[in-house]
Amino acid sequence: MSSIFEMHRVTKHFGNHVALQGLTLRGDPGQVIALLGENGAGKTTAIKILLGLMPLDSGSSRVLGMDSQEHGGEIRRRVGYMPDRPALYEWMTVEEIGWFAAGFHPIGYRQRFNDLIRQFRLPADRPIKSLSKGMQGKVSLSLAMAHEPELLVLDEPTSGLDPMVRREFLESMVDVAAHGRTVLLSSHQISEVERVADTIAIIREGRLVLCEPLETLKDRVHEVIVSMNGIETAPPVFSEPTLLIGSQREDRIWRLLVRDLDDAALQVLNDDPNHCDVALRRPSLEEIYVACMTSEFASLAPLSIKLPDEEVCRPKAYHFF
Repeated sequence: MSSIFEMHRVTKHFGNHVALQGLTLRGDPGQVIALLGENGAGKTTAIKILLGLMPLDSGSSRVLGMDSQEHGGEIRRRVGYMPDRPALYEWMTVEEIGWFAAGFHPIGYRQRFNDLIRQFRLPADRPIKSLSKGMQGKVSLSLAMAHEPELLVLDEPTSGLDPMVRREFLESMVDVAAHGRTVLLSSHQISEVERVADTIAIIREGRLVLCEPLETLKDRVHEVIVSMNGIETAPPVFSEPTLLIGSQREDRIWRLLVRDLDDAALQVLNDDPNHCDVALRRPSLEEIYVACMTSEFASLAPLSIKLPDEEVCRPKAYHFF
């Protein structure tokens, strides 16, 4: 199955600042891929390089089989894109901007645009400049979705939307993926992403620290709660294949976020005379995200598994850098 998009070891500098450090990412048909990271982590830079809106320093980027640097215009014509700050012709009415955009797309675009603005309850006859930020966001979403693109790229798409519309929109992304199209979604709304995404990619300081199917991530990551006999007792130490992602101590209790905890490691914890109790729980995606953003492991490379040169991050495998 050919990929819808792929970025391979992409690096980007702004002066002395490294915005992206060897970013490798791939999206296949029918996926909703959530790109998570703090402000300044490199999410928007990656999206702009992918769509040919910004040059890269090294590596490669392709969308729908086309090189992003050489065919940016054609890529943007075929892809649906909603930037974090949409640029609209504010003097046009909602209906007029749909008519204008339809001139760049095949027959049927305008009708689907009109269907979408009715779904989002937008006033067709009002000038865009008179709309609220949230309503302008709905216009931008409608423009991005009306030509039913194979790839829909959304940079913080729910910003400014009310909770009900936000929920309806995110659920519609599942329907988009169900029809074999791909969604690349950059968002800070982790709890909402958890409802709709099937693959999670986390970027920290321009580097991909995690890329994995959400269900696999939930199955393989545990919080281990260890009650110690003494407050000065050192934290538990894990050996391969168990990987310590993050740790936090509260008096005599260690809360450890680990990956691939096997039976042997769990037995060692239970048998240790320094431990008076060991419990397990499933962490939320938000807890995993916070650990990736705050723990030391995310700034080390490689820590566990390093991708060969010819591989990219796929939803059927897992990778820590």
